[in-house]
Amino acid sequence: MTAFGTLLGELSNFLYTYILIILLIAAGLYFTLRTGGVQFRLFPEAMRVLGEKKKDGKDISSFQALMISTASRVGTGNIAGVANAIIAATLIGGYGAVFWMWLLAIIGAASAFVESTLAQCYKEKHGENWVGGPAYYIQKALGSRAFGVVFAVLLIACFAYGFNALQAYNAGSALQYYLPGYSSSVWPAVVGAVLAALTGLCIFGGVRRISAITSGIVPVMAAIYIALGLFITIRNIGQVPHMLSLIFSQAFDPKAMFAGVGASCVMQGIKRGLYSNEAGMGSAPNAAAAADVSHPVKQGLVQMLSVFIDTILICSTTAFMLLLSGVPIDAYAEGMNFVQAAVHAQVGAFGPLFITVSIFLFAFSSLVGNYYYTESNLKFIKDSRPLLLVFRITCIAAIFIGAQMDFSMVWDLADVLMGLMALVNLVAILLLGGKAIKVLKDYIRQKRAGKNPVYRWDEVQIGDRTVWDEAHARKWEEG
Repeated sequence: MTAFGTLLGELSNFLYTYILIILLIAAGLYFTLRTGGVQFRLFPEAMRVLGEKKKDGKDISSFQALMISTASRVGTGNIAGVANAIIAATLIGGYGAVFWMWLLAIIGAASAFVESTLAQCYKEKHGENWVGGPAYYIQKALGSRAFGVVFAVLLIACFAYGFNALQAYNAGSALQYYLPGYSSSVWPAVVGAVLAALTGLCIFGGVRRISAITSGIVPVMAAIYIALGLFITIRNIGQVPHMLSLIFSQAFDPKAMFAGVGASCVMQGIKRGLYSNEAGMGSAPNAAAAADVSHPVKQGLVQMLSVFIDTILICSTTAFMLLLSGVPIDAYAEGMNFVQAAVHAQVGAFGPLFITVSIFLFAFSSLVGNYYYTESNLKFIKDSRPLLLVFRITCIAAIFIGAQMDFSMVWDLADVLMGLMALVNLVAILLLGGKAIKVLKDYIRQKRAGKNPVYRWDEVQIGDRTVWDEAHARKWEEG
């Protein structure tokens, strides 16, 4: 490993061991308590809101905004990331990493609700599109454009270069099952070129093409993947109680929790959990702001669902497939090989082929969803067509290069950038959380009065006054 790669690894361990694990859990617990357990109490309401239709055919619906954020969340991290967490922690309790992913998702859903509600409150209209996210609520609510720009820069670095490089690498690594000499051949460059070209076609088409593509791909691929996981789980139903007992026992085994910082099941579970569900990281609010809704809380509830879809459904699907397969955990150095071997053991030659196709679809949808986040943040810094063109070219180049990077370096780079970005956003939402709570109380008050909640700035005085004016409220109340 190069000196740069070693530095990345050490920085990653420091961030997650001494800072992020405390902030993520503290923020999740704090918002769970302050909102009265919004992720449990209003879960049925979140499902109801998801089916609401948009008022204007040109705007993005709640469902489409959910699919954009889910497209970014539901990526190769749900397959390769889960496998890598289990492998990395296997000597001291790989099963326990699954529990910590679950825990982060359950308590982190409250953080996801707060950040997406804030994104709706402080969004803006740029042309025909709604835009917003942490950079916007940091600037407007905290009064610091400089702090907002810092977040925007970190998000761009994380998603355009860190995560997209990682998605491209994971997509290519799925071919190692069929091509043993893959990494030393021309194939990584071919995979990078294909993914870069396909992504380029989408990102030059704008936000509506992105929402159309993700709304079509994400539900289908997630449903098929979950169906495969259910088949394998049912086939091995007799082993499920033993598997669950190992998940819980190893999660709280002192050696598994604390021995060896990098391989600790807690560290691996939190890293991969944050990478896959993004709760509190500040990415999903960028998609949440794109939706046109009658009340900010509605999109906060909808985006909260994505955390459950991602971790409780899809990450659990991967974990169950691996842990019930009978394939030794420590036989593989890279997660993708482990997944393919596990599925092959259960469903035969069709399994690895399905996983390879799934990886490409997951990676592609994530590449497109990731780009949406970066473009809105670039425009926050400077809205310039020439700059946007250059940026799009560098994004495509990052995908091409990422497919050919080293395994450890590409994961550590993504972890460090993700950690820094999450650090900035967590501080911001902890400072602004009270505003989201006040907006939530307005929503609950209207629901108890038997109304379909409609937000008015004059009544709550939180958010962008020009967005949540009387004209916007009447649009939703008139039919």
